[in-house]
Amino acid sequence: MNILIVEDDIDTAQYLLSGLAGAGHSTTVAHDGQEGLEQACGARVWDLLIVDRKLPRLDGLTMVRRLREAGLMSPVLFLTTLGSIDDRVDGLNAGADDYLVKPFALSELIARVAALGRRPRHAVPATSLRVDDLEMDLLAREVRRGGQPIDLQPREFRLLEYLMQHVDQVVTRAMLLEKVWDLSFDPHTNVVETHVSRLRAKVDKGHSAPLIHTIRGTGYSLRAPS
Repeated sequence: MNILIVEDDIDTAQYLLSGLAGAGHSTTVAHDGQEGLEQACGARVWDLLIVDRKLPRLDGLTMVRRLREAGLMSPVLFLTTLGSIDDRVDGLNAGADDYLVKPFALSELIARVAALGRRPRHAVPATSLRVDDLEMDLLAREVRRGGQPIDLQPREFRLLEYLMQHVDQVVTRAMLLEKVWDLSFDPHTNVVETHVSRLRAKVDKGHSAPLIHTIRGTGYSLRAPS
């Protein structure tokens, strides 16, 4: 297996490198969370990530959450000293597939690695979205149109992300309330209309061909010009 180890303790990292290599695995080490995130999202495909939770620059929980938000589904094993039930729950809820507490037995780690390797593989989606000249970087949380940056608020970013994920489809007001605002009911407000209007002004302003369209009586659609 091709394994990325994200571990800031040099001795632990070397121990993992040696033990996993002896079991026939190819391993690479990143020594902080930001480096781990960048390597995980690079061109190389990883069969497994082994991640410490207490990392410099970017903690392990945040790193894994960002990976999952970007759609990267490589299995993740947390290897950490944080071993309470709440710690384990937090790790699994962040998107990890397994959780092992330090100190650990190398034989158990290798067995867990093998078990994760037997799980069905997931396709690794792109970390960016593009519709015509509109580009969204899901990791950097940046949006550009025609090469020019667009400054979006977090909710506007999520709204545009959902529209781009459903390009050329009609999305209803109810769908947006559920997926963007996490509301399973209609609060009888114009929150969707207001945000779409603001988003349209930012995305389509200064461009002859609009991308965001209102489908009267139904909802909205993002589509490239014909």
